Amino acid sequence: MTASERMKMAAGEWYTCIDDELEDLRFAARDAVFEHNSLPPRQRGNIGPALRALLGGAGEGARIEAPFHCAYGFNLFLGDGTFINAGCTILDTASVRIGKGTLLGPNVKIYCAEHHREATGRLAGLEIAKPVTIGDNAWIGGSAIILGGVSIGEGVIVGAGAVVTRDVPANATVVGNPARIVTPR
Repeated sequence: MTASERMKMAAGEWYTCIDDELEDLRFAARDAVFEHNSLPPRQRGNIGPALRALLGGAGEGARIEAPFHCAYGFNLFLGDGTFINAGCTILDTASVRIGKGTLLGPNVKIYCAEHHREATGRLAGLEIAKPVTIGDNAWIGGSAIILGGVSIGEGVIVGAGAVVTRDVPANATVVGNPARIVTPR
């Protein structure tokens, strides 16, 4: 039996995103995100009902401000008290696990998908999904970008606008593009 594109995506293999099953899943996510972003804040609560049902998991007190965007939703796992500020985009083609008490500033982007390096591969829709893990009690500054395959340790501070391209050890502070460890003042 040939593996479906969704199975290849989940296995971390090259897959084509130009696929009916994946498109249906992205539409389900867009519908849930639309509801979340459109509900009045008091009616929405911490996470809109359809988005909460779609997520892989959302701990107690986890909150996602609007507007928000995710690719699939079911690959996104939020710990207790996780806070995602307005304007965040999470392209969760692979698992994205955000630890308890972690704060994402406005406009943070997490990109799990990596497109093929050859033009013919990109034209065919080939991409590979790499997971992202962010530990407990981390603080990701506004407009930071986290690329697929990155693990960010507990208590890390990622400076605003940083581009995180490799793993960050616990309790480090990183800034810049590409992000590098700095000694706090």
